[in-house]
Amino acid sequence: MEVQKNRYCVIMAGGVGARFWPMSKTSRPKQFLDILGVGKTLLQMTFDRFTRLCPPENIYIVTNEIYRDQVMEQLPAISANQVLCEPARRNTAPCVAYANHVIMQQNPDATIVVAPSDHIILKEDVFAENVADAMQVAETNDWLITLGIEPSRPDTGYGYIQFLDDQVVDAVPKLKKVKTFTEKPNLTIAQSFLASGDFLWNAGIFIWSLKSINSAFEQHLPEVNDLFKEGIGIYSTPKEADFIKQTYSVCRNISIDYGVMEKADNVYVMSVDFGWSDLGTWGSLYEIRKKDDNLNAIVGNNVLAYETRGCIVNMPKDKLVVLQGLNDYIVVEDDNALLICRKEDEQHIRQFVNDIKVEKGEKYI
Repeated sequence: MEVQKNRYCVIMAGGVGARFWPMSKTSRPKQFLDILGVGKTLLQMTFDRFTRLCPPENIYIVTNEIYRDQVMEQLPAISANQVLCEPARRNTAPCVAYANHVIMQQNPDATIVVAPSDHIILKEDVFAENVADAMQVAETNDWLITLGIEPSRPDTGYGYIQFLDDQVVDAVPKLKKVKTFTEKPNLTIAQSFLASGDFLWNAGIFIWSLKSINSAFEQHLPEVNDLFKEGIGIYSTPKEADFIKQTYSVCRNISIDYGVMEKADNVYVMSVDFGWSDLGTWGSLYEIRKKDDNLNAIVGNNVLAYETRGCIVNMPKDKLVVLQGLNDYIVVEDDNALLICRKEDEQHIRQFVNDIKVEKGEKYI
């Protein structure tokens, strides 16, 4: 596949992954972990995936400044100015605006793919082909493209994209005009989405030309865009860190979906199937992990399970663990913390983490 100098990638790697506690902690979130046990972290797998689509020097990582060293350590192929450090969490719109203006200083003709650092893609070849097709379309059209996944169940943890069936792009049959975005609906609404047949899961992966996304920011989020525009000439210089610190102290906290994608009228979705999971929860990891005869997904050399079914178990390599009589549970130990929680209640883990922070202190999270 042809790698082109005008093609860039922005990997968002600033999240703390609270729903993957206790394996994912503030000091080392899930993107820096080898969650699949394949010898590479999620960030490394994401970076490798995009080197097939653009040169390594065109890949930028946006992360929190506390993770800068971990990024550099895990990705030795990149230079320091490819790691864009955020001093505070301000959601995805400022993250995209920051990267836009850094890339603008390098190459105003760039076409960019923006992706999270912690997603799983099982069919790498199909993924590369889909993104390359979308980038080709974005190079010649003033469109903001997002990737949508055919939903397999009425999942309430995903955002949904509704498309217009009568507005299909002839050149790319899988590309359709977007009608609406819906964030994490309740079960009844999710079931109606599935039944209607014109909804896709929002994969949170975007493709656009720099000109198109900058124009969209100017139209829909000018107050965010103007802040970062002031840094032209400062990016990739010793003054960048202070400028960004000041910018983030006054910048609005808003997502790219809500701030731009839901408001723009030139948004298209490409329906794709490349074995995607956003790996947002232990349950989503259970779905893709290998299971034993009792449908338990067990990591750990010394786990003995009796009358136990449908569990995801993650234990230190040599720890002897005996489980009896558990059905559909999450059992995870890491360092000084142990979690035992029903799979169906995994959305509570974020609340558990908040309670631990208040009652037991930062050292456990």
